[in-house]
Amino acid sequence: MEFDTKLIHGGISEDKYTGATSVPIYMASTFHQQKIGENEYEYSRSGNPTREAVEKLIADLEDGTAGFAFASGSAAIDTVFSLFSAGDHFVIGNDVYGGTFRLIDAVLKRFGMTFTVVDTRDLQAVKAAITPATKAIYLETPTNPLLRVTDIAAVAKIAKDRGILSIIDNTFSSPYVQRPLDLGVDIVLHSASKYLGGHSDLVAGLVVTKDQALGEKIGYLQNAIGGILAPQESWLLQRGMKTLSLRMRAHLANAEAVFNYLKNQPLVSKIYYPGDPNNPDYEVAQKQMHGFGAMISFELQAGLDPKQFVEQLQVITLAESLGALESLIEIPALMTHGSIPHDIRLKNGIKDELIRLSVGVEDQKDLLADLERGFDQLKGSHQDVSNSKVHSQA
Repeated sequence: MEFDTKLIHGGISEDKYTGATSVPIYMASTFHQQKIGENEYEYSRSGNPTREAVEKLIADLEDGTAGFAFASGSAAIDTVFSLFSAGDHFVIGNDVYGGTFRLIDAVLKRFGMTFTVVDTRDLQAVKAAITPATKAIYLETPTNPLLRVTDIAAVAKIAKDRGILSIIDNTFSSPYVQRPLDLGVDIVLHSASKYLGGHSDLVAGLVVTKDQALGEKIGYLQNAIGGILAPQESWLLQRGMKTLSLRMRAHLANAEAVFNYLKNQPLVSKIYYPGDPNNPDYEVAQKQMHGFGAMISFELQAGLDPKQFVEQLQVITLAESLGALESLIEIPALMTHGSIPHDIRLKNGIKDELIRLSVGVEDQKDLLADLERGFDQLKGSHQDVSNSKVHSQA
């Protein structure tokens, strides 16, 4: 089936017991066993029909063999790292979600794991960072929040040549935009709260593998650790995923319009968007992405207050998260990446003036008018500051 059809009919798309076209929410904690050891379901932590439906759907969408649903994206990441042991080393991208950094820095390091941070776009740096103790390369592409794009196939080949795993967080793209397993990656992760759910009404994480043996290991850990997705959220997630293509087409079109607006805005000093032909990652993005996503980050001119901008908006919602129907805007230094120390943020290019925008599916005219409202506020405050400087010098 083609991708749009898979969304509707992939995985388990109807209830095998009743034929219902919406898999029911099975709120059972345990299941009646006719014979010991022969039941498909025994206990909902180990397996639940509603969760199984969404797990098989994401496996189909990512062209994998096994999918796993978790209570959050962070739970999914933590379970994947539980594949490894104390003393294991990892090469990790230098521009990852703040929650991933927090998990690594405050938790996994205490368990004896070690990490080398590199710009994964620099393939020589990736190779140089690999040691005899390295077990995996972990990265995001596009990254959060600077939208840097790594050559997925090239990194996957490096990992395979060295006998280690490649793990990619595909949240910013969704399988609509890119499918890393087809490019040689071993494990794909999602914060399914974002584009896959799409409606800001659930928190969930997903993991997909192509290798069956690796999938069995993750399945064992999912059951052993227990950070599973509940039936209600599993049902909501599958329902949201069915409209992914429809939503993504609107997201991508609006993001392009916002980019064209921002590039002519004098109060913006820099734009981070994979679809920018002047972006050094543009050719790689063209090669591996089907569209450029709907995330845009931009820096205000030095000294401008991003809080003044985001707090003036009326259509675009000031909130953490992304990938929802509504446009969402935030300041990484104060919000999603606030857990990263200031010096590390600056070293990785996350300035105080940086703003991250998840472009929603509202009417383009309303989105652009709202951005103009924010910039008008900045212009006024910028003019006030300039006038006060003139008076003080006089």
